[in-house]
Amino acid sequence: MFFSHRDLIAASSDMAAMAMVALIASFIASMLIVCTERWHQALSLDQEMSGAQKFHKKPVPRIGGLALLAGILVVIAYAEWRPSNGHVSGEWKVYLLLVLAAMPAFISGLLEDLTKGISVRCRLLGTFASGLIACWLVGASLPRLDIWGIDLLFGLTPVAVLATAFAVAGVSNSINIIDGFNGLAGITGVIILTGLGFIAGQAGDVFVAKLAIVGIGVTIGFLLVNYPTGRIFLGDGGAYLLGFWIAEVAVLTIARNPSINAWQILAVCAYPVIEVIYSIYRKKVIRKMNPGVPDRLHFHMLVYRRFICQLLPGDGRRSWVRNAMVTCAVVSWTAPLTFIAVYYGDTILRAMGILAIQLFAYLAFYVRLVRGHWCFNPAVGFGLLPERRTKSH
Repeated sequence: MFFSHRDLIAASSDMAAMAMVALIASFIASMLIVCTERWHQALSLDQEMSGAQKFHKKPVPRIGGLALLAGILVVIAYAEWRPSNGHVSGEWKVYLLLVLAAMPAFISGLLEDLTKGISVRCRLLGTFASGLIACWLVGASLPRLDIWGIDLLFGLTPVAVLATAFAVAGVSNSINIIDGFNGLAGITGVIILTGLGFIAGQAGDVFVAKLAIVGIGVTIGFLLVNYPTGRIFLGDGGAYLLGFWIAEVAVLTIARNPSINAWQILAVCAYPVIEVIYSIYRKKVIRKMNPGVPDRLHFHMLVYRRFICQLLPGDGRRSWVRNAMVTCAVVSWTAPLTFIAVYYGDTILRAMGILAIQLFAYLAFYVRLVRGHWCFNPAVGFGLLPERRTKSH
C-alpha cells in the first residue's frame, strides 16, 4: 500500500482526531461511572478485597469496560459522520463489526464483574467465540505463523480459523491476567497498540493503524481516571475488550501485510502472552494444580510483595502509591523490549531472538523475585532442574 504525501498528512490528521474523540469519550464515560457510583454500587463495586489476587483497600467500580466500549462507539459515530477522506470507504462499518464480534468476550466478562458468578470456562469460551465471529464478520484470520511446514496447514480454512480464535482467546485472557494493579493492563495495552500501530503505519496500512489509534485513545481516556489512584477498574469485561482489540489489530496486521513477519508481532505482544503461558505451565506442570485456580504468584504480584513493599514500606494510608509503583516497575523493562521488537524485529531471526531475550528476562526476574537471588538458568525457572547453589564457608 502506497500513499502520496498529501494522503499521509490527511491520514495523520484523521488519526489524531479519532484518537482525541476516543480519549475524550472514554474519559467522560469513566468519570460518569465514578460520579454515579452510589446508584450502581450494589452491582458494580468490587467488594471482595481478601481474595488471592486482590490488592486494593476499598471498594472500586470494576465496570471500566463500559467506558472503553462507549469510547469505541462514539468513534464509530464520528467515523460515519465525518466527510470521507478517500482512504478507507465505510471503515466505520468494520469498527462496528469488530465491536459485535467482541460482544461474547465483553459480555461474559461484564457479567462476571456484576454477578461474580461466571465460570472461568464460560469466559474462556466467550473470548474464543469472539475470535471465531471476527473471522466470520471481517475475515480476520491468521494466514501464517512463519513456521516452515506449519504454514502449509494454514491453507486449510478450518485450521486457520481455529488457530486464530485460540490466539485471540489467549491474548484476551493474557490482558485479564495482568490486570491486577492500577494502570498495568491499560499502560501495557497502550504500549502494545502503539507498537502494532507503528508497524502497520510503516507498512502503509492506514486502516489497521487507525484501529490501533482508537484502542490507544479509549485506553488513555480510561487511564486518566484509573491511574495512579485507582478510582475505577477495567474489570474482566474491560480487560477482555482491550485484549480482543489488541488481538484483532495483531491478526489484521499479519493478514493484510505479507511483508510483516508473525514473530515480530508476537514479540511486540510478548509480556502478557509470556505471563499467561508461563502461569498455565507453572500451575499445571510445576505446582500440579488447576490452572484456573487463582494464586498470588503472578509476576506483577511478586513485584508488589517482594520489591515494592520492601522499597516503600507504608502504613496503608497511601497504599495506592505502592499499587501504582508496580506498573512503573514492570513497564520499565517491558516497554524497552517491546520497542526493540518494533524497531529491530523486521526479520524472522531477529524477532525470534528478541522474543527469546524477553522470555529469558522474564524468567530471570521471576526466579529472582521468588528465590531472593539471581539464577540465570532457564531450566530452573521451568522447574526442569533443581537449583545448584554453592555452600558458604
